Amino acid sequence: TSPREYELSLAQTVLHVHTRVADLYNDPMNQIAEQLKLTVHELRERQEYELVNNQEFGLLHNADLSQRFPTRNGPPTPDDFDELITRRRNAQYIFAHPRAIAAFGRECNKLGLYPDSHDMGGERVMAWRNIPILPCNKIPISNTQTSSVIVVRTGEDNQGLVGLRPAALPDQHEPGLNVRFMGINEKAIISYLVSNYFSAAILVPDAVGVLEDVELGR
Repeated sequence: TSPREYELSLAQTVLHVHTRVADLYNDPMNQIAEQLKLTVHELRERQEYELVNNQEFGLLHNADLSQRFPTRNGPPTPDDFDELITRRRNAQYIFAHPRAIAAFGRECNKLGLYPDSHDMGGERVMAWRNIPILPCNKIPISNTQTSSVIVVRTGEDNQGLVGLRPAALPDQHEPGLNVRFMGINEKAIISYLVSNYFSAAILVPDAVGVLEDVELGR
């Protein structure tokens, strides 16, 4: 069979700035640059949401059925996390909603176990078996107060999860993201079109695993 083709997803918005603001309030900070920074942050947040939840390429919907399983008893236990890790080689990151991380911490406390901590760019995060557990509030919580925990192996060389984006874009501002000047209208509003292109591919089934029906408790 031919390899699967991935169409890049697009998150896009228009940034409007009045020329008066750009002219008068550029010291000490460039107002257009500051507004653009906020706009880019919003688009990157949207990208993170889609990478988790998108039907076409999001991790929750595209993890292989053989790599999904429920918790043993509801709350996320060390045994559940061990199974999540041992079902794949070279697991690198665990992603969970902050409430799921708190629930895991409570289960560890009940057993007198203390999760590791891991340095991520100068910040200490909880870890299990030396695999960092990273908070992700884009993982949804159901009406019954359950969520999911995702484990991934990344990188093409590892046959893992890889992010997809254009190699280069006209007017590129950051990788996969460009900013195009649209002009100034009759009301003296400057407009910029900000576009973010992205997708993700799971190269082999065991690159991503999902622990399902994770009860969050209080």
